[in-house]
Amino acid sequence: MSQPNGYDEFDEEEQIDLQAELDEGFAEIEQKYAVDAQAGVENVLVVDNLPIVDESKRQRLVERLRQVFEKAGAGIDEDRLSMPWDNEKGTNKGFVFLTYPDAQQAENALRVLDGTQFGKAHTLYVNRFGDIEKYANMPVGEGELPTGWREKSYVEKDHLRSWLGDAVGRDQYLTFRDQDVNVFWNGRNGNAEPVRGPDGKPIKNSKWGELYLQWSPLGTYLASLHRVGVALWSGPKLDGPIGVNVLRFTHPGVRLIQFSPQENYLITWSEEPLENYEDHPTAALRETFGPDDEGNQFVVWDLKAQRVLRTFPADKPVMGEDGPRPMSWPVFKWSPDDAYVAKVNVGQSIAVYELPGMGLLDKKSVKIEGVQDFEWCPMSDKDWEARKAGKGKENMIVYWTPEAQNQPAKVNLMGLPSRDVLRSKNLFNVTDAKFYWQNQGDYLCVKVDRHARKAKTKKATFCNLEIFRIREKNLPVEVIEHKDYVPQFAWEPHGNRFAIVSTNDPNYGQGVPGVVIKYNVDFYQPDPKKGDFTLIKHFEGKLANTLVWSPKGRHILFATIGSSTKYDIEFYDLDFTIDDNPNRREVEPGANVQLLGTGEHYGITDIAWDPSGRYVVSSASSWRQTPEPGFTIWDFKGQQLAHSSLDKFKQFLWRPRPPTLLSKDAQRKVRKELKEHSRVFDEEDAAEENRGSAEKLAQRQREIAEWNAWRARNLARLAEARKARGKEIVKVANTEPADEKVEEWIEELIDETEEVVVA
Repeated sequence: MSQPNGYDEFDEEEQIDLQAELDEGFAEIEQKYAVDAQAGVENVLVVDNLPIVDESKRQRLVERLRQVFEKAGAGIDEDRLSMPWDNEKGTNKGFVFLTYPDAQQAENALRVLDGTQFGKAHTLYVNRFGDIEKYANMPVGEGELPTGWREKSYVEKDHLRSWLGDAVGRDQYLTFRDQDVNVFWNGRNGNAEPVRGPDGKPIKNSKWGELYLQWSPLGTYLASLHRVGVALWSGPKLDGPIGVNVLRFTHPGVRLIQFSPQENYLITWSEEPLENYEDHPTAALRETFGPDDEGNQFVVWDLKAQRVLRTFPADKPVMGEDGPRPMSWPVFKWSPDDAYVAKVNVGQSIAVYELPGMGLLDKKSVKIEGVQDFEWCPMSDKDWEARKAGKGKENMIVYWTPEAQNQPAKVNLMGLPSRDVLRSKNLFNVTDAKFYWQNQGDYLCVKVDRHARKAKTKKATFCNLEIFRIREKNLPVEVIEHKDYVPQFAWEPHGNRFAIVSTNDPNYGQGVPGVVIKYNVDFYQPDPKKGDFTLIKHFEGKLANTLVWSPKGRHILFATIGSSTKYDIEFYDLDFTIDDNPNRREVEPGANVQLLGTGEHYGITDIAWDPSGRYVVSSASSWRQTPEPGFTIWDFKGQQLAHSSLDKFKQFLWRPRPPTLLSKDAQRKVRKELKEHSRVFDEEDAAEENRGSAEKLAQRQREIAEWNAWRARNLARLAEARKARGKEIVKVANTEPADEKVEEWIEELIDETEEVVVA
């Protein structure tokens, strides 16, 4: 049979070559005009592995799916959800199509929905509609695994909070000097012992010292920052191999990070905007960021899944009287339960994003004209217990707006997600406002810096403290007026007292080098009789400009930081009781405020209490150009336990502890039986002291034995040298003339007596 166009005129070999050329030409044409399966359906997702139901349960399944999608932050209208149906069997086919308004919303939904648990027996699997078309039509051979590839075996991770199992309940701390990072156990009396891994070797990693380090809020992870991103280290071997207990987050040029309070999420920031990494040689960048992320500087991560939830651009700088204001960190602020993250658009709104979907709450920002700043209300222990029982209250924020168009400035408390304004307070002549929450969310202080009504400039000249009682009905507010400027305010953790630092210096110590500013320190606590806060103690003429409460309350530290001539530290106990009158605090408020000790740390730049409240560290970091970098460990009474002067010293970080797992009843039982437990502790302390004394005695005996052995060796060598010297002298004497005599005189001091002659 003849071929068209004279094809049969070629021999068999030529026909094969010609056919190959034709096939290659057709392949090029197909590739050039191939239809992109993803084009036009970028906003369509396929959700698979649904339960199979009949017609009677169809609508119930749809409603349940919508609830799950809404909770995950990927809500969708019912008319955009299509469920294919098998009419012959009278059941669904086990999957649905979701059509979102745009590709970005579909991509966000894919990230948060894939792997979602639906009931006890089903896990939802989500794919792009275009991907299914693409992989279904993939030519044979293109989907095969690379040569040499093999499935990785499952590696069980170590206990991420194993350090809490220390037999004597010690805390850990980290030191960063030059490029060396070390982790230690804090023992009794400041004794440091290196933290060792399962192999018995001290934990140390040469890669940690590239930029700086940071512990996560509950102490689970140690974050090390690098030029290419962030690494989180955890488990009993903090410096373990990548892929075991190490999480990596790629973000070029990262400089700042922020964990969420419950360690579920992470925010990274880089001064360098993200680029288009589609053709980048680094696979991690190509797989992590897409074209939509180009130009953004903030990245929100799902910490455990190691995936990007969303990226954000940097806001335009806010203009102040002296030009653009520097960026205030953190820009994003987390709700205490990790349910929301929010940022203020100064003067316009507060954008509240739901986690993990990162979509705007109710799909719109909270519009607040003139808003300047906001803060989330912390959750108390009772709030957490109520939340676990399903009776928890909604989250709360406080924000303020300045005066505008004859309208007073305002401080508002708002509930979220309801957006209900729970309390509002008008303010006048406001220069600035700062928020200070008590750590259990029982009280809120709004420190309002104010200027005189007829002042030419709006520089703060005095201060008001607006105290909100959050747990009381109608959220009553008490106002405490101060004629002086208040640079610092601090609530007592787990308590109802607060301390302030104030000064009447007209320049607040700014721009006057070498001048020593004196401050006043005041303590306040509620007066049960009057129902307001009353002054219980006043210190005048103090050099201290920094107050740091113990994390357990009761003890507080005064420190002078930033001065070139003074470096004082004072340790106070606010509940110091006297044996003959243990109820003195109730009779005379403030009478139990007692100075326990004083100290000094030359060049001090930082103060940090350990989680137990028993120890505190003052440190001087070379990052702040201190004259003598290093750190000092003190006990809560002000006794210096250890001091280390270290050249190029940078950081000292206590490892945080998570909240206790003991119930309130169990804690009360421990306090009740504390005397019995104390006996055991006293015995352990005595044994530790005896062991330390025995070790010192043994060490001294070893040193004496070494000295005696060294002395004996040298005496023997000296005797041999003298004997050899004597033989040489005799030999020389035998060879010299008879009339020449050589003698050797050896003088030895037998005794020395000193007599005093009285004239």
